Amino acid sequence: MLTAGALVPVGYVVHAAIAMGWTELATLVIRPKVGELLVNTALLAVIGVPAAVVLGVGAAWLVERTALPARRVFAVAFAAPLAIPAFVASYGWASAIPSINGLWGGLLVAVLAYFPLVYLPAMAAIRGLDPALEESARALGLGSWMVFIRVVLPQLRLAILGGALIVALHLLSEYGAFAFLRFDTFTTAIVVAYQATFAGPNAAALGIVLVVLCLVLLGAESLARGRSRYARVGGGAPHPPALLPLGRAAWVAITASIALLAAAILVPLASVVRWLLRADAAEFGALASATAQTSGLAVAGALCAVLVALPIAWLSVRHAGRLSRALEGAAYLASSLPAIIVALALVGTTLAIAPALYQTVFTVIAAYVVIFLPRALVPLRAGLAQVPESLEEAARSLGIAPLPARLRVTLPLLLPSIGAGAALVALGAANELTATLLLAPTGTRTVATSFWSAASSLDYPAAAPYALVLVLLSIPAVALMFAHATGRSLR
Repeated sequence: MLTAGALVPVGYVVHAAIAMGWTELATLVIRPKVGELLVNTALLAVIGVPAAVVLGVGAAWLVERTALPARRVFAVAFAAPLAIPAFVASYGWASAIPSINGLWGGLLVAVLAYFPLVYLPAMAAIRGLDPALEESARALGLGSWMVFIRVVLPQLRLAILGGALIVALHLLSEYGAFAFLRFDTFTTAIVVAYQATFAGPNAAALGIVLVVLCLVLLGAESLARGRSRYARVGGGAPHPPALLPLGRAAWVAITASIALLAAAILVPLASVVRWLLRADAAEFGALASATAQTSGLAVAGALCAVLVALPIAWLSVRHAGRLSRALEGAAYLASSLPAIIVALALVGTTLAIAPALYQTVFTVIAAYVVIFLPRALVPLRAGLAQVPESLEEAARSLGIAPLPARLRVTLPLLLPSIGAGAALVALGAANELTATLLLAPTGTRTVATSFWSAASSLDYPAAAPYALVLVLLSIPAVALMFAHATGRSLR
């Protein structure tokens, strides 16, 4: 049942393709508009992903391997852009520079919003490297740049590929930021087609192309990852790495870092504050209602996601095998699809099987579970892996039945992981826009949809309070991600 539920979006796409037939599908796909969308998407990926990788890896290397002044402050600050949703960042930039739009505007906002998704895994990977490898390379006469290129960079391959894949999937699925900047992508076109024809064949055809692109990205990342092993035997050198002195380049590094953070954080937040000072007091009354509805949906989505993730994580850790791998794979595959596809799949499924569930809280929560399930699954799996099975065996040897033993011994030790997973899902759900716009019951006003309603009407003062709340709601999730990536405070 869990696998079937997670694969509803994939089944929807396959069914839509079969139902349309090759002739109709080819007619809808092979046309100039789809070619334009494909070019836009390709440019986003070809330019945006490498740019995010360069910024993310460069920032991680600066704070982990150089004597950058105030590097502890910069280490936290480089993760901070994740606290500003991309569609809020586009609102900030568009209200500051009204002429910003199109491909380059979309790239600017997206790269600034998503480069921390490469920075965090790259920083964790660099921190885990054995400094002796770099010291040996320097002893053999390699300069600092060659050490980075020939020793450090190859060890970051998995982190870079993982971060790049996440950035690419975000670029494919992002709606609000690109719609606000008037840049057409497959996701924005699907939303427009859905609104025009109510899940007609045009939206389904575009959705099929978008799913194919996602699968291509997943396959390309898997091939690029290869079978190389990067683990080391033993604990490595027990001393911290020697920090590379920057000399005169220190001011260049500081200036570049401040400029990056100003563009990613200060510009959007300055716009939010500027419009917030002009907001009508009545908007703050509506804000309370939107925040309450958002909190209710987010908490319900988090609880359901944890309940779904628990048995999958349990099988993955305690009973590893083909079944557990299939369940995990289904969860990750479904969540890698854009939220618009998940929403369209739930629309089609509920209308076909249970029309009474259409545009109800049930479909919204189901979408949140499918989209954000890995956020609950990863912490739970890591937490279970750290709980010795021998503790349960000891409890059972004292006459306690298996289920009570798990509830009394394992569950308390899992509470931090459960809390972390639930928090990540809840905060992701609170910022979710596309699926909520399509699935929420009539009259539902979440913070994200309320922000979008005001911002898309160019009512910037009315949108500002909602933008501020979205940022505040995102801060705990970013703190959790940073803590997970660093594992401990900076040296």
